[in-house]
Amino acid sequence: MDSATDDVDQVIAGELRLMDPRVRASRELAARLLDPQFVEVGGSGRRWTYETMLAELPDHTGSSPAGRRFEPSDVSGVLLAPGLVHLTFQTVLRERRTRHSSIWRKGGGAVGWRMYYHEATTVPPGLRT
Repeated sequence: MDSATDDVDQVIAGELRLMDPRVRASRELAARLLDPQFVEVGGSGRRWTYETMLAELPDHTGSSPAGRRFEPSDVSGVLLAPGLVHLTFQTVLRERRTRHSSIWRKGGGAVGWRMYYHEATTVPPGLRT
């Protein structure tokens, strides 16, 4: 396996961990996966920062171990530059389908890969392409 494939695989694993209700419910676990300069533009249009996401993530849909989980599909990634990976994928949660784009960057030392930017777009019902 080449290093680009290995980097993309590590980032995909991180993205999937962020969908795990146990991680979403834990500020400490989520903080390990989000870059301190993290920004998200959510499907609602709301802008999230590192601090607002960590504060509110435990209350988001998909964060309860007893509740519904995100169902990811079509996950793919590309190494944009050393230490920078772009992922795209879709999720379904209940009846809501969403397209996602995230950029992960690798920190120095033991920091590893962290999500730097994320954007979600809600797919209108009936739209398939």
